[in-house]
Amino acid sequence: MKSLKEFFIFCSGANRSILNRTPTEVNKYVGIGATIFFTGVFAAIAAAYALYTVFDSMWLIVPIAIAWGLMIFNLDRFIVSTMKKKGSFGRDFTSAAPRLVLALLIAIVIAKPLELKIFESEIESELVLMQQENYRAQDDLVKARYGADIDSLKSEVAILSSAITAKQNERNLLVNEAVKEADGTGGSQRRNLGPIYRTKKAAADNVQGELDALTTANTALINQKSEQINRLETSKSDELAALQRVSLSGFAARVEALDRASAKSRAIFIASIFITLLFIAVETAPVITKLILERSPYDYSLDKHEALFAMSHEKFSSQKVYPVTNEAKFDRETSDYKTKLSIKAEKELADAAVRERIEELKGQTRLSRGFLSQSSLLGT
Repeated sequence: MKSLKEFFIFCSGANRSILNRTPTEVNKYVGIGATIFFTGVFAAIAAAYALYTVFDSMWLIVPIAIAWGLMIFNLDRFIVSTMKKKGSFGRDFTSAAPRLVLALLIAIVIAKPLELKIFESEIESELVLMQQENYRAQDDLVKARYGADIDSLKSEVAILSSAITAKQNERNLLVNEAVKEADGTGGSQRRNLGPIYRTKKAAADNVQGELDALTTANTALINQKSEQINRLETSKSDELAALQRVSLSGFAARVEALDRASAKSRAIFIASIFITLLFIAVETAPVITKLILERSPYDYSLDKHEALFAMSHEKFSSQKVYPVTNEAKFDRETSDYKTKLSIKAEKELADAAVRERIEELKGQTRLSRGFLSQSSLLGT
């Protein structure tokens, strides 16, 4: 029992040394750790079922499902362990908002495969309908591709046949009139084979000739087009028989089947929503719990520990950084001062040299003036 409690505390991401100082917080973090652990278990189960709809090998499904569950477990543990109470609900909510969004996404990812398993019988029924619709759509597509050509040929055959029928009707009408004229039931009402009969008989014979020629020509065309129709029908039948009847059993097909079943049944729709909400509640429970609770002794101890660490780091930094900084500052300012003195000395030397040169030039000027004065006196 103790080892199980320690395991759940590990799952919660709590610092065990700090938690030892606040024994009243142990049960809270045991509950948080258990929630995180079972969320990872549900994630592994959901991943296993989702992979089962794609792969048949358990040697492939089990390792991937376990890895997925561990990843979700680690994400949840990271989300909860990095949340820190600031003492203000606004600041806490701002800090928790990204974690809540991530937890929401994780919950939806976990819930969907489990929904597929819960509504498996309804999904299987919907998959049968979807498969029949898919087969029908494939058949309709093939039939539509051949249907236009077959209908066009059949209409041409019908036109050719109707032309022969029309010519036969015309021939029969003329023969009937000639027969009536011969037996006295015709227009003259006299039984004889006179000129009227011969005229009508000639017209009937003429139409019979046309009928024979038309029958010969159209029959050849009808036979040709009938052969084309038979070839198209054979090609259509072969292509329909060669269609691959792929069964719909993948993950995406099951998700679509669940969506269709939810649209048809309000009960399934409501149940699906509540299952998703249940996993959202379970997944976000640790984050919401830490968000709505007041600051606990564990939070204060953690703040104290981090504050002491920050102060220790600052002191260490000052001890290591400040001497180096001061030494660099001393060297820089000393170098600047020496440079300024050197510049000042150079300026003084330059000024002295300039003054000496000026005095020399003044002396030369006075000497030249005296020489000129003596020369003018001697000349006078």
